[in-house]
Amino acid sequence: MSAGDRRRIIAVLRADHASAYRPVVRTLVECGIREIELTLTTPETLGHVRSLIDEFGADGSIGVGTVTDEELARRALDAGAQFLVTPGLVAGAPALASRQGVPTIMGALTPTEVVAAMAAGADAVKIFPASAVGPDYLGQLRGPFPSLVAIPSGGVGIADAPAWFAAGAAAVSMGGPLVGDALAGGSLSALRERAALLVESVAGGDPR
Repeated sequence: MSAGDRRRIIAVLRADHASAYRPVVRTLVECGIREIELTLTTPETLGHVRSLIDEFGADGSIGVGTVTDEELARRALDAGAQFLVTPGLVAGAPALASRQGVPTIMGALTPTEVVAAMAAGADAVKIFPASAVGPDYLGQLRGPFPSLVAIPSGGVGIADAPAWFAAGAAAVSMGGPLVGDALAGGSLSALRERAALLVESVAGGDPR
């Protein structure tokens, strides 16, 4: 994953157990959504990272999210995570990750938090929870932070994605509105339809 890529989509997977990941990851990758965040709130996530990378790593990037402290960052890196995502400021995570050539997306909302995330060495800043502020907020943030690599996350819907990109987002991070009930045995065909709609909505090109 490169922070310089434009119009990327990151799918956030949160399930009752990591054994549900594989068919959903396969469907997303086949639809062109190739950056997948596996969440640490899902039991046994770290035990599935390497096998998913072995199967899908040639076509995508498997990261680990909900990294809330340095120890979890270390464990995620040991498991093979190809990028890290934190919900808030975890100051030591970028240094740990950068030593292995792994980017960190660090959660922040306020200007003060954005400054702290950038100072910590985050490769990108996750604007979270994005639905609480909306795309115009990112446009305002880019005034004092014109080089900000921003990724809105939290309540971002499929129809919202174009507005976030227009406001300057480098990517959108999307969980429930994209994944729906697919991780709980729901229709993969319906997931495929939502994924196709999302890919089409982000300017009709390669979403990565």
